[in-house]
Amino acid sequence: MMNEFTIANMLDLNETIAAELFEGKTYPWEVLPEIGDFIMKLGPTLNPSEYECKDGNIWIARSAKVAPTASITGPAIIGKDAEIRHCAFIRGKAIVGEGAVVGNSTELKNAVLFNKVQVPHYNYVGDSVLGFKSHMGAGSICSNVKSDKKLVVVKDGEEKIETGLKKFGAMLADHVEVGCGSVLNPGTVIGRNCNIYPLSPVRGCIHADSIYKNASEIVKKQ
Repeated sequence: MMNEFTIANMLDLNETIAAELFEGKTYPWEVLPEIGDFIMKLGPTLNPSEYECKDGNIWIARSAKVAPTASITGPAIIGKDAEIRHCAFIRGKAIVGEGAVVGNSTELKNAVLFNKVQVPHYNYVGDSVLGFKSHMGAGSICSNVKSDKKLVVVKDGEEKIETGLKKFGAMLADHVEVGCGSVLNPGTVIGRNCNIYPLSPVRGCIHADSIYKNASEIVKKQ
């Protein structure tokens, strides 16, 4: 069943400037250790008429809207027509896709946001990949370190994949809706077109086209 949670089945690589980062890999979390180096490789190749380079390692599209109160630490790429709102906190190793929204008091770290992603209110997204048009409701977060500090294991029922990663937030496929106040525990992987009910503590793998009501009630969309 883990085949459902491969890059090919979760993400439209036409909807990210970082497609090359995912090439040759099977699962989306495999990119996490390479995001920073990839930005430093890609940034200098971006057209300076379209992207302004700041501080040597931050590339911001000239069509993007960045609030003067936002804090951006490199390496980072802010895509075309993206919106970085008041008091957003981008801590480095972050790629924000075209038309994406990073909202007030939202914090990003070591993350790839595909095009049209919305993390608009009080979200934490660390060591995570958010697919095309995925949306995190207000106050929903990606918890990226286990309380026992052990390496993260991706679990789908009895199937397990050792990631070798201590820090691993969540992998959201394209068109995922996460309800307000939800916590995506370390190693959470959510398939395409899923809806997560508000205030949900989510862990493990959620199969595509599902509605997550609670851990014991996950139903297929009709």
